[in-house]
Amino acid sequence: MQIDVINFDGKTVGKVELADQIFGVEPRADILHRVVTWQRAKSRAGTHAVKTVSDVAGSGKKAFKQKKTGNARQGERYNVHMRGGGVVHGPVVRDHSIDLPKKIRSLGLKMALSSKAGDGNLIVIDSEKLSAVKTGALAKQLKKLNLGSALFVGADKLDENFQKSAANIPNIDMLPTIGLNVLDILKHDKLVLTADAVKAVEARLA
Repeated sequence: MQIDVINFDGKTVGKVELADQIFGVEPRADILHRVVTWQRAKSRAGTHAVKTVSDVAGSGKKAFKQKKTGNARQGERYNVHMRGGGVVHGPVVRDHSIDLPKKIRSLGLKMALSSKAGDGNLIVIDSEKLSAVKTGALAKQLKKLNLGSALFVGADKLDENFQKSAANIPNIDMLPTIGLNVLDILKHDKLVLTADAVKAVEARLA
């Protein structure tokens, strides 16, 4: 499929051919759901933990004598039902990640790209380079292009002036091609690729 290449002024400066095997795949909700679930599970730290009876610091001395205190008998002062004691059945350090075949991950990324292209939410710009760091000016340009929520993707890395200018603009995020992922694509209304990024994406997913 062919798509127009525009500049920051919204003017068409050329056309680019998008590979149908990457940008023309029929999206499937179940595949996208599996990839997003895999991503979110992988991002969980899994470092939550509580102290059990064996972890609580303190003496192992009997809390008080067995009889004639008027209290229920107790062996340790750090049992789970004692004040300041350990926690029973609490969270432990664990790995939340799940396995997902590379082919499914790659297919999910193709489907996410195809979804944006099919809905008309994929934009290709000739270059994102700016002559200076100007957040206000960039915000106005993005508003003219109707980019209230957009993910910008560069081939290797995006222009430093552009990154600094866009850093404080809400709902505008940036990624190199190597970091392109399904979750970030679906989180934004628009996907904006530079002309170089299109070639890099096709090379990555070929």
